[in-house]
Formats: sequence, structure tokens, C-alpha cells
Amino acid sequence: MIGALLLAVEALLGAAAGYGAGLLHFRSLRRVAEGIVAGRKRAAAFQLARLAALGAFLALCAVVGAPALLGAAFGLTLARRAALREAR
Repeated sequence: MIGALLLAVEALLGAAAGYGAGLLHFRSLRRVAEGIVAGRKRAAAFQLARLAALGAFLALCAVVGAPALLGAAFGLTLARRAALREAR
């Protein structure tokens, strides 16, 4: 019983962290796209940094465990949806 509760807490924490990481990731996408269109080389470097940070976050979640990783993926999906809604 306690094991299942800990797994649920781990998944919820992963989802909350994934939502926060996703908001940062997807909100910064507009800035990267505008920079690439404008021909700024720093924008490509910023894009690589965004992807590396997201990859590191997901790798950390994977180290914590599968429930945290699944929760983070769910949080990222929700953040993407929120960012798209903001952009429209």
C-alpha cells in the first residue's frame, strides 16, 4: 500500500516538474524561431541548449524511476498544450 502511494507521489512530482520544464522549453521556442528567421547564429546555439536541458531533465527523471519519467512526459504534454493555446 505504501509502495503504491510512493509511486503515485513520484509520478505527480514528475508531472509537476515536467510541466514547469515544458513551459520553459515551449515558451522559449518562439524566441528561437524568430532568431533563426532573423539569421542570428546565437539562436541555433540556444536551440541546442534548450534540447540539451530538456534531455538532461528527462535523463534525471529516468534515473529517479519510471513513474517520474512517465509523469514528466505527461507534464511536458500538458505544457505544450498550454503553450500552443497561448500562442493562438
